[in-house]
Amino acid sequence: MSRKVVRLTLDHLEALPGPCRDCLFWELDPVTRRRVDDAPAEKRAWLSEVLREWGSCGQVVLVDGEPVGHVLYVPPAYAPGAAGIPTAPVSADAVLLTSLHVDPRHTGGGLGRMLVQGMARDLVLRGGIRAVEAFGTTLPHAVAPCLVPTGFLSAVGFGTQRSHLTNPRMRMELRSALTWKDEVEAALERLLGAVRPAPKAVRPPTSSRGTVSRAARTGPVRR
Repeated sequence: MSRKVVRLTLDHLEALPGPCRDCLFWELDPVTRRRVDDAPAEKRAWLSEVLREWGSCGQVVLVDGEPVGHVLYVPPAYAPGAAGIPTAPVSADAVLLTSLHVDPRHTGGGLGRMLVQGMARDLVLRGGIRAVEAFGTTLPHAVAPCLVPTGFLSAVGFGTQRSHLTNPRMRMELRSALTWKDEVEAALERLLGAVRPAPKAVRPPTSSRGTVSRAARTGPVRR
């Protein structure tokens, strides 16, 4: 089974789960949301605008080529719906993680963590962004489907920035977002590179007349 995280595109939007594909909880303020007639078209227009003006704003996890989860993150100005959260606003030096969802058939396999790490790498490479914040929830998914569970956020490196009984604002510093696993793998790679033995010399192939072929020569040939 192959697992890969790629950047979110407009084509991926069509493959997202129905509620996430059509949801405008973050994208519009409550008054404007009530006036929308075509939610999927409005969501597509919103994503197109963000991609055009700000750039990459999401990651999709693929399992055997099929999208099974995603994460969205934007500057707070692109998420007016966040103004209604009790612990708003987001800090001035952070972007907002708005939506993170993994297909229930694939939960428990670390895909959510892969999405968060993909987001962190994208933002680190972009530069100029210090942290990511998210509005967590301690309520069941059925009650608060558009917020990320606080327990998950804590498990992947977010800490409480502003406490609240049900909707704490959580924060992850990008410099600490790449986990110890990444650091250990990088250190092992450096160590293996340092201690890997030099390759043994291999005798070059010879032609039928016993001379070294021109393509295989590594030095002058005595005649």
